[in-house]
Amino acid sequence: MMFRVSKRHLCFPFSAFTKRFSSFQSTKSVIDRAAVDGELRVFIVSGEVSGDNIGSRLMASLRKLSPLPLRFHGIGGSLMCKQGMTSLFPMEDLAVMGVWELLPHLYKLRVKLKQTIDAATKFKPHVVVTVDSKGFSFRLLKELRARYNQQCLENCPVHFHYVAPSFWAWRGGASRLGGLSEFVDHLFCILPNEEKVCREYGVEATFVGHPVLEDASEFNLVRMCKPQELKLEGLYISKYSLPSDSTVISVLPGSRLQEVERMLPIFSKAMKLLKEPFPKLATLIHVASNSQVDNYIGGSLCEWPVPAILVPSGSTRLKYDAFGASQVALCTSGTVAIELQLAHLPSLVAYRAHFLTELLIRYKAKIPYISLPNILLDSPIIPEALFQACNPSNLASILEKLILDEKMREKQVVAAEKLTRLLHPSESGICNFIRCSDLGSHRYTPSVLAASTILSYAKR
Repeated sequence: MMFRVSKRHLCFPFSAFTKRFSSFQSTKSVIDRAAVDGELRVFIVSGEVSGDNIGSRLMASLRKLSPLPLRFHGIGGSLMCKQGMTSLFPMEDLAVMGVWELLPHLYKLRVKLKQTIDAATKFKPHVVVTVDSKGFSFRLLKELRARYNQQCLENCPVHFHYVAPSFWAWRGGASRLGGLSEFVDHLFCILPNEEKVCREYGVEATFVGHPVLEDASEFNLVRMCKPQELKLEGLYISKYSLPSDSTVISVLPGSRLQEVERMLPIFSKAMKLLKEPFPKLATLIHVASNSQVDNYIGGSLCEWPVPAILVPSGSTRLKYDAFGASQVALCTSGTVAIELQLAHLPSLVAYRAHFLTELLIRYKAKIPYISLPNILLDSPIIPEALFQACNPSNLASILEKLILDEKMREKQVVAAEKLTRLLHPSESGICNFIRCSDLGSHRYTPSVLAASTILSYAKR
């Protein structure tokens, strides 16, 4: 896979990222413009847990690479706030999923949107970055640019969006990309081939690699080696005195309150059915960094049918230790499906939504799978239980097979190596425009590449 960079890209820090292309016409970059004010002001917005993780890493990389002091403002969760941002309002206020599920929240979201636009205008940012949550993010970028144009405000900020919309999943999705160039200056793509299609429709884009690689690389999970070498110690078994012959399942019900309320009761009934074939069944329930989700799961434990240990968010090591202590995982569709693959933990992906939303998905979707590993590999490597098939009986049946069938498990483990190669721009490709020996202490990561692109960006 070849990694390409646009002619306007200049990467930081300066010892490693100081080469412009010969055809590059000198214009003021973001950092040049910010230097006039003596600081770089970044307005950054995330509306969900995965975006909070991406946003916090980007903020940290910007701090490492920027030659100027930084000020952050916007919306985010606990991780982004630890990087020095005070959120305008709780990030959870934006965490609404689905189509029909959105309707009761439209007025509240409109109020939050105006509040966000007002705050951004007052902050006078040099850069605006939105992370995923495309419904809110694109509306924000569009209306913010319109306000600058209508009021003839000076120094319109550069707009970046991190995580390209999943245009490849929907009928006619790619054709709608062209309109993004009116209010998005640059897209950061996390999946292969997205960059090429975005550019074909006139949207500047860079494939930076998938954000989960940053977590996994901390534990050397992204290297090419035999699956058994990636097995982590089952610290949960010893720490909580679970019998060594326990059957342990990692349960990941989601990061938004709506999906957790829908999925957790189904998962609970499935665990009850599994008690008969696995009398020593225990579960590790992963709790997202969302106070509403935390409270809901805590209140549901009294009805949970098997022993359960809550795995709090915020610690990558705790998460991967829990994966290492588990035989299989049951998860709601999302980014976590890739994390489980990188951890080489066989899993089952499940998904339910409002029945009208499910009908719309059936009509509009042009791909047969919902989990990213299956989509990228174009093969049902991970079993999926979707819509009506997502019921306790079916979940329990598939999990039982996954626990007992070594061939079924091995199929997922072997596929993880190919998935890893797809998610990461190749080192040889990166070195086409960066001398890898010059990187020094600033190791390549998706957030480092995104941050260097932001700092060097020069608007046409």
